Amino acid sequence: MLFNDFLLLIPQIMSVQLPAINAHLKMAPVERAKTLNKDYYSNNNPRNSSVLILCYPKNQQSCFILIQRNTYTGIHSAQVSFPGGKQEANETLEQTALREAYEEVGILPGGVNMIMSLSSIYIPPSNFLVYPFLGVINESPEFIPSPDEVERIIEVPLEKLLDDNSIINTTVMVSYRDNIMVPAFTFNNNIVWGATAMILAEFKEIIKTVL
Repeated sequence: MLFNDFLLLIPQIMSVQLPAINAHLKMAPVERAKTLNKDYYSNNNPRNSSVLILCYPKNQQSCFILIQRNTYTGIHSAQVSFPGGKQEANETLEQTALREAYEEVGILPGGVNMIMSLSSIYIPPSNFLVYPFLGVINESPEFIPSPDEVERIIEVPLEKLLDDNSIINTTVMVSYRDNIMVPAFTFNNNIVWGATAMILAEFKEIIKTVL
C-alpha cells in the first residue's frame, strides 16, 4: 500500500469501532482465550505498559516496525514485539509508548503524529496490561537500536500484514509449556505470535474495514 494512500485512510481508521477481543481471538493460542476477558485479570492488579505501532514510508510504501529483543534471562527474551515497555510514574500511557520508542529505536517523540489507541491486551506471564498506540511519521526514519535492549529491527510492509498468506500455525516454546501450537504471522521468516500478533490482528482488521 502506498504511504500516501494510507494517510488518506487515517480519518476513516480513527472512526472505526475497535473489534477488540473478536480480533485478538483470531491470533490467540487456545490457552490464552480465557485470559482476554477483563473478568480474568482485573483482580491481578496488572501493571500498565504501552507499545507503539509506528507507520512510515519506505520507498513510498507503507511500513511498520517490529523489534527482536535481546536474549536475556526473562519471559520475553529474544521475542519479536513492538517498541514499548512499562509505564513510569507521572506519565500518560501515550507518553510511555513514545518514550520507549525513543529509548529502544531512537525515534524522537516530537516527530510522531499519534493517531489513536487500540484495544488493551493482558499478558499473563508478566502480568502486564498492554495499551497499543498507532503513530505515524511522514518521512522514512533513521532507526538507532538500543544495544542494551534490541537485537535487531524488523521493517514490515503493510501489505504483508494485509496478506492472509502471512498467517501460519507453528510450534513455539513458552514459559508454561515446552511446546504449543500457535497462530502466528510470518514476515520474511520472522515469526510473530502472542500479544504482538493479537495486536496486529486488530490493526489488520481496522485497516481492512476501511479499504
